[in-house]
Amino acid sequence: MQTREQRLLIIDDDEMFCHVLNRALTRRGYDVIVAHDAEQALTMAAQHSPTMATLDLKLENSSGLKLLPELLATVPQCRIVVLTGYSSIATAVEAIKLGAVNYLCKPVDADDVLTAFERQSGDPDIELADNPPSINRITWEHIQKVLQEHDGNISATARALGMHRRTLQRKLQKRPVRR
Repeated sequence: MQTREQRLLIIDDDEMFCHVLNRALTRRGYDVIVAHDAEQALTMAAQHSPTMATLDLKLENSSGLKLLPELLATVPQCRIVVLTGYSSIATAVEAIKLGAVNYLCKPVDADDVLTAFERQSGDPDIELADNPPSINRITWEHIQKVLQEHDGNISATARALGMHRRTLQRKLQKRPVRR
């Protein structure tokens, strides 16, 4: 059981996910606070000074990557794990560069989140993939990289990729392609 001094902020616009994760972490002894958007997250962080936070990469009206440095400026001692259902190598690298301690692909449970906070260093023994990523996965990764370079601006990204904006929007609405 964890002591109540461990305060964890969950930042996610999926209310059901927040409810389930909140319950599981509270049962494990964590003092949990929930925010559903960037503004609320910054307010809660300033008021409660969490020691840990989970941050959804794709919030309804903002990017978790843009919120990450603001959170760390507000609460520098906070350890942040980025969670996403839209994973890509580009966003994982940027999240770590911006100060996240880990990056997890949804779906995750409380055990996954706590393990991510506990890991202090990389694992050189991690299993390497036998097969290279599919062309669809490489396309997804490239779109995510270009989208990140254009600060999430879909029109600018579509122009840079030489595709119609609506085509890009349809591709982005789909779940990421599995490896």
